[in-house]
Amino acid sequence: MDLKNKSIILTGASSGIGREILNKLKEYDVKIIAVGRNINKIERRDNIIPFSCDISKKEEVDRLFEFAEKKLGNIDIFIANAGFAYCEDLTTPSWEHIEEIFSVNVFSPIYSVEKMRELNKDRKYSAIITCSAVSEVPLPGYSLYCSTKHAINGFGRVYNHETRENEVISLVYPIATKTNFFKNAANRAPIPLPMQDPEKVAIAVIDGIKKDKRFIYPSKFYTISRVLNRILPFVYPIYGGIQRRKFYKWLEGCQPNNMAQ
Repeated sequence: MDLKNKSIILTGASSGIGREILNKLKEYDVKIIAVGRNINKIERRDNIIPFSCDISKKEEVDRLFEFAEKKLGNIDIFIANAGFAYCEDLTTPSWEHIEEIFSVNVFSPIYSVEKMRELNKDRKYSAIITCSAVSEVPLPGYSLYCSTKHAINGFGRVYNHETRENEVISLVYPIATKTNFFKNAANRAPIPLPMQDPEKVAIAVIDGIKKDKRFIYPSKFYTISRVLNRILPFVYPIYGGIQRRKFYKWLEGCQPNNMAQ
């Protein structure tokens, strides 16, 4: 899709990958609704409209779309980038704890994709969802987070078989990225390797939008590892075992008040 004169909604725009995507997009001839809970961190420009929104709530997502329609008219591109993780030992049953992460990471992007279809009818549009390498690779300590990305991966891959000619649904698969993501997941949370810069992910996302890519892999390492694991299916289990040891070492060093749950 040609980005010229396009109207865009970008969630998770105040930090991490979302902020890098915003930094790249602002140089194009586009208008952007930049969504975040803390919009004080979002740069204000003529073509950037910060919008405070709790995307975990249906009524808030509805409010976002109503605002975007009033400000921009048509919405050509929706980038569902917002998401978060817990790093934790699942010991205490909590429905609310599970619901919170699924509301942000799964329900909200899927509902937004449905809203884009309803809004655009026969107009061409793109919806991009930040999935993750952990939708396919085991990462001990992040069971709930990984399960949300498994859900998004499943939805996107099946929904791509249901799309019309005017619809492009793209999934993005970053590996661990150099942001505050893991710091926010838990105190001194174990960080998987390798890592990549958020700028690299942002460049891949924008290139993917331009080329109507349905699957966007910012990391060559991950692309190669997917092929390698098909040939040698013990690769990911070995990686999971390494991360398991890191997770239990982290647990041993945690005090109760440092736990995510």
